[in-house]
Amino acid sequence: MKEKKPGSLSRILEYAGGHRRLTALGCALSAVSAVLGLAPYVCVWLVARAVLDGWPDLGGVSGLDRWGWMAVWTAVGSIVLYFAALMCTHIAAFRTARNMRKAAMEHVLKLPLGFFAGEQSGRLRKLIDDNAGLTEDLLAHKLPDLAATAVTPAAAVVLLFVFDWRMGLLCLATMALALLSMCLMMGGKNAGFFHRYQREIERMSGEAVEYVRGIPVVKMFQQTVYSFKAFYAAIQDYSSLASQYAMSCRTGQTCFLTAINGGFALLIPAALLLASGGDVRLVLVNFLFYALFAPACGQMINRIMYMSEAVMEADEAVGRLDEVLNREPMPETAAPKRPQSAAVIFDHVTFTYPGGGRPALDDVSFAVRPGQVVALVGPSGGGKTTAASLIPRFWDVDRGSVSVGGVDVREMDSGALMEQVAFVFQDTRLFKQSVLENIRAARPDASREEVLAAAKAAQCGDILEKLPNGLDTVVGAGGVYLSGGERQRIALARAILKNAPIVVLDEATAFADPENEHQIQQAFEELTRKKTVLMIAHRLSTVQDADRILVLSAGKIVEQGTHAELLSRGGVYAGMWADYQQSARWKVGREEAV
Repeated sequence: MKEKKPGSLSRILEYAGGHRRLTALGCALSAVSAVLGLAPYVCVWLVARAVLDGWPDLGGVSGLDRWGWMAVWTAVGSIVLYFAALMCTHIAAFRTARNMRKAAMEHVLKLPLGFFAGEQSGRLRKLIDDNAGLTEDLLAHKLPDLAATAVTPAAAVVLLFVFDWRMGLLCLATMALALLSMCLMMGGKNAGFFHRYQREIERMSGEAVEYVRGIPVVKMFQQTVYSFKAFYAAIQDYSSLASQYAMSCRTGQTCFLTAINGGFALLIPAALLLASGGDVRLVLVNFLFYALFAPACGQMINRIMYMSEAVMEADEAVGRLDEVLNREPMPETAAPKRPQSAAVIFDHVTFTYPGGGRPALDDVSFAVRPGQVVALVGPSGGGKTTAASLIPRFWDVDRGSVSVGGVDVREMDSGALMEQVAFVFQDTRLFKQSVLENIRAARPDASREEVLAAAKAAQCGDILEKLPNGLDTVVGAGGVYLSGGERQRIALARAILKNAPIVVLDEATAFADPENEHQIQQAFEELTRKKTVLMIAHRLSTVQDADRILVLSAGKIVEQGTHAELLSRGGVYAGMWADYQQSARWKVGREEAV
């Protein structure tokens, strides 16, 4: 038998922990407040009956002050109880949302690093932060309102038929019509609106982040938002969806508002008909009660509508969070092993990206011995970066193994594995913090002197000299921005400070100008001294002194050897070298006429 999946409310309350009792108390107080809130209407009816019975001699009417004060105190009591209920549910809601964010982030930290390469940061933030926030409104407001709504209709129906069943039936009919209109408005083709709405919001959020990052390019080339077609398309799709939904709700919303506000219009002719054949004073008293009570019934229906919207939002929020929580975390071994050396060995490795059609690496085997420099070259998409990313377990291999120091990386503790490897990527990311903290990220316990020594070893002296506060200058604030080559040298300083036995360099000179490249090469010498180095480069001049060069194409090693050996063979590498030499000699200028 298929196990029944728990509802979104049950799932949310799982994150409440000990605060579930506070949520239950808030709902109970809200229910009592709702019932107590009906008492003033009864008091008003009693006052009106006493006044009309004694009219015109009001001096002999008794009990007016008693019923009046009872109406005041029950109304005040209802407000106080509702305030207490919201205090309880708000505290529980904030703690629950915090626990949801915490659980999601803890799970994200266990995911393979490759997960972050395939996710837009804006979308990931929306999935975790905003969707957890959506549950706050449900628990803080809508859940206590749901408790009130559950008990109020029963009490309201009783009151509707206590004084005059005919007027009560008219009020009940308008309530039923409003509920029917609401069901028609939110059902049918609109039932999946919140799913589509959240999906478009996430898409637009992700594309907005990418657009903001590309604003310098937009301004440089005098372009507009239309140049970022993905962002513009996301805006248009969101606008179209919202407009379609709004237009589809026109009829339902009109009927709903007419029904909840139209009770008074039906009560007037009903009261006139009843008064023509009965006790005019009693009919007038009953009319006053129902004229005041009908809007309260409409407010109750409004609560039901907003509560149902919040439930749908919570359903969608939990479903979206599950997209993250259902991702398989990186498997951890029960008995982690420690590497015995800094050797890196790929043994018949085959790997295909999730959803990929063909292997990114196909039966690849090679070794990088301690102290060796091995370079990976080849055309784009050949598998160079993929091979490098398998060492720190951005992904796990499908077949074969990647080992560090004789230990399969899957049998190592993730923290111990990260201690063995230092990275310098093509796309360097710096935090909006001081240069000191950016470099110290590699080793948080490093002293200022150690950070400064690493910066000098990475040839960052000229960078620190031009910054207003040296090491303490915050990157990305106050107009302080670094060039691509300067960011690379900061990243190299970070790697030097880490002092890991294995170094992975992925296109580390990609954005460097000639001057920066020379300084980066000097920093490389410091970083790679006596280290196991795996280097990826398109600039072949940076790898010609490597101990061994591997040429990767379509996920396979097609050639390997030293620079001289590969040139003598006249194969793929020799062709790449010839093309590189030709491009290095190319100059901008006019072709001479023959």
